[in-house]
Order: sequence, then structure tokens, then C-alpha cells
Amino acid sequence: MPVDHYENFPVASWLLPEHLRQPVAAIYWFARNADDMADEGAFEPAERLRLLDAYRNELRRIAGGASSADPLFQRLAGVIAEHQLPLGLFDDLLDAFTQDVTQTRYADFSDLLKYCQRSANPIGRLLLRLYRAETPQHLSYSDAICTSLQLINHWQDVGIDWGKGRIYLPREDMARFSVSEAHIAEGRVDRHWRALMQFQVERARRVMYAGAPLGRLLPGRIGLELRMIIAGGLRILEKIERVGYDVFHRRPALTTTDWPLLLWRSLRT
Repeated sequence: MPVDHYENFPVASWLLPEHLRQPVAAIYWFARNADDMADEGAFEPAERLRLLDAYRNELRRIAGGASSADPLFQRLAGVIAEHQLPLGLFDDLLDAFTQDVTQTRYADFSDLLKYCQRSANPIGRLLLRLYRAETPQHLSYSDAICTSLQLINHWQDVGIDWGKGRIYLPREDMARFSVSEAHIAEGRVDRHWRALMQFQVERARRVMYAGAPLGRLLPGRIGLELRMIIAGGLRILEKIERVGYDVFHRRPALTTTDWPLLLWRSLRT
């Protein structure tokens, strides 16, 4: 499924040690392609679920030691075997993408966090396994960073997600700030919307800061890469604030002009 993607954060970038770039890329393309099955194109829900089930079957083949005809899974199988990556984390990602097909609203923040635990946190946990750094404390920090990145993506993409029939803003929070689905449908940016989005931006920032120590605990270029990712997430939150929370008409995004600032912030953090 060839889809062009805007990416907020570096994937297998030059900052990573060379021997980790291909394993990171294999994990990324598994997640990217599976996410596209849930999100992109004009497929009916039943077809999306069928495609995701096909990916589950490929994971079962890997678990059973069988070979795959799909180059993506051939490469992934080698990475999983070499680095002893837990297959359950890949299953969690597929479960989250399946949830994107079957669930379009979230009752409260706790409900949304459960989604993030499967849609985002497995990526950080897989990377920590690659780095041989999955201590309990590191995993806790990683979960916070990944959850924050997922929240940030939701808040910058409210309008895009609405076009796909989804709202990730918890209904409980929307009611608290007197925001209705009509606000999103109309792209209405009033004081109620701004108050809701300010609340969500500050929440995502707190979650990011809770995990930020990991950027200094991981060594060398790996730690710098992570600090760049953290700085990128925080930069998006700044941009959401600077457009007055109008993510409908001025979607905040990182550009090439942001990277020197992110590098500078990462080096001095």
C-alpha cells in the first residue's frame, strides 16, 4: 500500500548506530504498513480487518519457524530472531490498528491510555530491546514518551482524524469544556475549544516530561536520538499553542527549519 507520509520524528536516522538502522527500519515498516491498512485507502472495514489478520498470520508463521514469501516479513523475521524481540509487542500493535477500525470514540482519558499502551508503547519497548536497555525504569520512561507522542499526534490531527470518522479527544473532557462534535465538524475555534486543547496540550507535555530522563540515561547517539524525538514532540505542542489551538486550518508540523533548534535543545538538555 504505497502511501506518502509526513513524519514528525526521525526514523532510523543518521544519529543511530549503523548496526541498528536496519532493525529499526524493519520494525517501522511493519508498523507503518499495518497502520495504513487501518487508515488509508478506500477499503471497507471488513477488508481492513482481513488485511490485519493476514499480518497476524505472518507473525504466527514467524513464531512457528516457517518462512514467508513477503519480503517485509522475511526481513522482520531475521530481526526478531537476531534480537529476540517479543512477538507479543507486534501483536499489540495489530490489536491497536484493529481498534482503529472498530472503535471511533473514547469515553475518558483512561480509555485512551489503554489504546496508547498498544498503539505506541510497543515501539519504545522494541527499541529498548534492540538497545539491550529494557530495565523496568527505562520501560516506564519509554512508555511515557511514546504515549505522549501518540497524544501529540492525535491533537495535531484532530481534523484529519475527523475525516476518517474518528475522535480521540475523550468524551468526558469534551463535555467538561462544553465542546461538541460540531466544533470538530465545523472547525470551530472558540473559547471552549481553546480551553479543551490547552488542557490536552499541557497534559501531553506533563507525560513527556515524565519520560524525558530516559534521554540522558541512554548512552551516546541513541540518547541524542531520543532527546531529538522528545524535543520534536515538545516543539509540536509549542506550535499548537502558537496557532491558538486552531489545528483545523493551520496544522502544526515540523519543518526543516526546526531541526537546528531541536538539535540545539537536545545537546543542552
